Amino acid sequence: MKNWTICAVLLLLTSFVHSQKPAHLTRPSDSLNPDPFFNTVEQSLRLFYNDYVNSNNYDSIINALNYESDDTPAFSDDVYCQRLADMSQNSPFHMDCNKATLATIKFFATQRRGFARVVLGRSPLYFDMFKDKLAEYGLPIELRFLSVIESGLRPQVKSKAGALGLWQFMYKTGLYFGLEESSYIDERMDPDKATDAACRYLKQLYGIYGDWNLALAAYNAGPGTVNHAIKRSGNKTTYWEVRPYLPTETQGYVPNFIAAAYLLTYHAEHNIIPMEAKIHNAQLDTMCLKQGAHMSTIANMAAWDLAEIKELNPVYKTAFIPKSVKGRCLTGPFEKINLLVSIEDSLYFVENQWYNTVNTPIPVLIDTSKIIDTTRTNLVDTVNVNYQYYKVKAGDNIKNIALKYGVTVEQLMEWNGLKTANIYVGQRLTIKEAAIKPKPVPVPVKPQPVKKYYVVKTGDTFSRIAQRNNLTLGQLQKLNPGVKVNSIVIGQRIRIK
Repeated sequence: MKNWTICAVLLLLTSFVHSQKPAHLTRPSDSLNPDPFFNTVEQSLRLFYNDYVNSNNYDSIINALNYESDDTPAFSDDVYCQRLADMSQNSPFHMDCNKATLATIKFFATQRRGFARVVLGRSPLYFDMFKDKLAEYGLPIELRFLSVIESGLRPQVKSKAGALGLWQFMYKTGLYFGLEESSYIDERMDPDKATDAACRYLKQLYGIYGDWNLALAAYNAGPGTVNHAIKRSGNKTTYWEVRPYLPTETQGYVPNFIAAAYLLTYHAEHNIIPMEAKIHNAQLDTMCLKQGAHMSTIANMAAWDLAEIKELNPVYKTAFIPKSVKGRCLTGPFEKINLLVSIEDSLYFVENQWYNTVNTPIPVLIDTSKIIDTTRTNLVDTVNVNYQYYKVKAGDNIKNIALKYGVTVEQLMEWNGLKTANIYVGQRLTIKEAAIKPKPVPVPVKPQPVKKYYVVKTGDTFSRIAQRNNLTLGQLQKLNPGVKVNSIVIGQRIRIK
């Protein structure tokens, strides 16, 4: 049933994406050309459905306002302008209320609601780190919203022009600000290092223009383009005076930024329900490795889901963390990092036995027949490495060969020096019998769910009961399959857990 639900949601998403009206029908002609931002929205939503399909969390303000689940509140221009004025009072940014920003805010509040939910759900993973970095450089904390319109808070988002990461650095700009790229890593996707580089770049731009809106325009289009627009405007000094002379995309960039800042600040008033965060930045820790290691080894040693390792460490292009003089770092939940620190020598021993990468002395206190840590005993057995060879036949692909021999595609590529997964008929592939045979980690038995009920009171509706108990209407219906949604009565028991 879950898979069908996911498929249905994805189909709805696809339908939404491809049924959008042309920009001139949905947005004013002087606003942003939607293509770059539309690319960010589409990628972010597609990645989101892999993470959060069944997560829902109602904001307390929404509950207090008693919105129905499908309400899309609208407000007068005076209300929007007053809220922007309130934001401006506490910020060095000018959250200008004009035709362009009002049109963009209304567009976001009606057509980008799903995107706002996703971003709000991912913000606990990054916003605290953004605030710390921005404070370190003496920059306004509102700049955290810039990453929202650049990448939707997704390090993996890549623009059609090749910009990459949370802050969408082009390759050469990334190099200029010290972001390294190799066959194994791309530091434009490193949340911490890319944020540091973005802070330095934004500070540099503000030093040039002395106006944050112009600095944002230069971040989008480049200082050369903005300088040219300033000259064409007759050397005007504010963004709104220079704006008509900027490229179409950049004309909409600042209104987009203001709209994102507004909607994420007033999301509850707009009945936008944040998706539940999978993990918070405060729950993470980091360790730097002394040697190279495959993520599969780390996953087996720490009983840590490989997909989560990759998600929390997007800087690595492959599932291998290479050795570095400075040390390559690994980010993860406290308990996983603490465990790996305590068994670090064992980790390298297992890695070297499994992949036979280097000859490393057996660590002290390690039984050569068993690798044992203080948390999980009898995790792995060590055996000798044997080699097999396979000649590629017509119809073969690397995935099927990996499945046949019980290894991963990454391992096959590593053992045979393959840069891509492409193989050809007659090719001779080396296959190592795994030096380490992982033993299954016992899965804890989940406790039986406890049933909890709510007694209907005067004025209650099925929708309000759902909201007050942090459930969607669909979730509450699933818990109460025999209940008629539109005819509940006072004193009726509704299951809420």
